[in-house]
Amino acid sequence: MQKRIVHFEGLVVFLATSYAYSIYEFSWIIFWVFLLTPDLSMFAYGVNNHVGAKIYNICHTYIISIIIAIIGVYFKVDTVIMIGLIWTAHIGMDRMFGYGLKYETDFKDTHIQRL
Repeated sequence: MQKRIVHFEGLVVFLATSYAYSIYEFSWIIFWVFLLTPDLSMFAYGVNNHVGAKIYNICHTYIISIIIAIIGVYFKVDTVIMIGLIWTAHIGMDRMFGYGLKYETDFKDTHIQRL
């Protein structure tokens, strides 16, 4: 049951941020091109699991992406809003598909698997 809630929550976040993105009438080409950009953080696993998990988790927490979006809205900077929305949509999409924050034990060991 808890996994379903997390998956559904991810879907709602993805849809809500996509809707917000559409309200701003930003380019959908940019959205789709950059949607997977936060996954570049997985290259940090090339250093070791500890560094990889830390960097990946920093790039996959809602806290930073939402703060970036809020800063963009507050200062009326479209590029910053776009980055925050795309980044948040990515995290929502990951949760929707069952990808979560990583443990240092293994790249495939996530918080969602332990629910």
